[in-house]
Amino acid sequence: MVSNTQHRRTPRRNGKGVNKNLVKQPVTPTDTTQNAGLALANTASAEFSAEGFGGEKLFAGRRIIDFLKVAKPFAIFSAILTILSLVAILTKGLNLGLDFTGGVSATVVYEQPVQQAQVQSALASHKINDSVVQYLGSNKEILVRLPPQKQIEGLSNSLDAALDLPNNNATIKNIDVVGSQVGNEIYISSLGATALALVCMFIYVMVRFQAKLALGAVLALFHDSIITVGIFALFGWPFDLTVLAAVLSLIGYSINDTIVVFDRIRENFRRVRGASPTQIVNLSLTETLRRTIMTISTVLLVVVAMLLLGGESLHWFSVALLIGLILGTFSSVYIASAIPLWLGMSRKDFIVEVKPEFVEDEVVFEDRNAPMYDNKVLDNQ
Repeated sequence: MVSNTQHRRTPRRNGKGVNKNLVKQPVTPTDTTQNAGLALANTASAEFSAEGFGGEKLFAGRRIIDFLKVAKPFAIFSAILTILSLVAILTKGLNLGLDFTGGVSATVVYEQPVQQAQVQSALASHKINDSVVQYLGSNKEILVRLPPQKQIEGLSNSLDAALDLPNNNATIKNIDVVGSQVGNEIYISSLGATALALVCMFIYVMVRFQAKLALGAVLALFHDSIITVGIFALFGWPFDLTVLAAVLSLIGYSINDTIVVFDRIRENFRRVRGASPTQIVNLSLTETLRRTIMTISTVLLVVVAMLLLGGESLHWFSVALLIGLILGTFSSVYIASAIPLWLGMSRKDFIVEVKPEFVEDEVVFEDRNAPMYDNKVLDNQ
């Protein structure tokens, strides 16, 4: 007979799966460090998974920058800048370009490279003053802008004779004449477009987030645009359609950065417990700080490149963008986020509460197997 008995090669274990005959190994400092690291990794993994699936965020142990500590001094500084900008716009006025005041625009091509100062001197020698000369792609093709002219007839021949330089003939490709009435209409339409953009931004933020945040966002946009335009009015820099396009672009950029901050504020109000509204806003600004720095850095690189290499046609456009980018980043932190907090923003603004008429009443069903009469009642009878 062949035996089927199997011999155990390892010592027998108890019911808990622990080997009785195994020798207990001493615990070394390295093992303690590894165990502590594993425990920390497991805790971090549990926290990450809880946040990923909509759980509560842990407020303790987070490094938070106290942005709102200096919110009031910066708010006073912004209010002073806004008032000064309004005073400069109302008293000095804007140095409006030909797009708003009307005038003559001519595209001229030279046979050889030409300097802007040479063209302006040639026009001034023929009693054509207040000209603006800009390059168009190369130093052979230029754009000449003139104020409104009393006599339009024969203007092409006068310009052709005035623009010819020694050993460098000029050819006028086209001439555009913009009347003062058309320029005034463009100016009014641009103001209406800016106001409409602010109103649409207010409605969007109010519907998407909350009315207090919407007011803060619109005041921040108003702050950015007014100070940018006020700086142009204070220094007398030319304000044309390209600068207006820069201001409208700044409104779009600033609201984009503000929306990112608002979204994080709403999320933290819903998921962080045991923190004040000021701490929630500081936490949200700290979490979005890296993204803000990366965004503003990349955009500034493009703006500085246009400012240095874009030529005269993009100079003031780049200047307006540079000023507005700095103001937009500042206002997203200290205006758009601080004003809703001063208006009493709290967690209740972001939590949907169930109305009393929708609360279900507790219904108690009788047990079908219970006796129809209570035994105690029968005994008393």
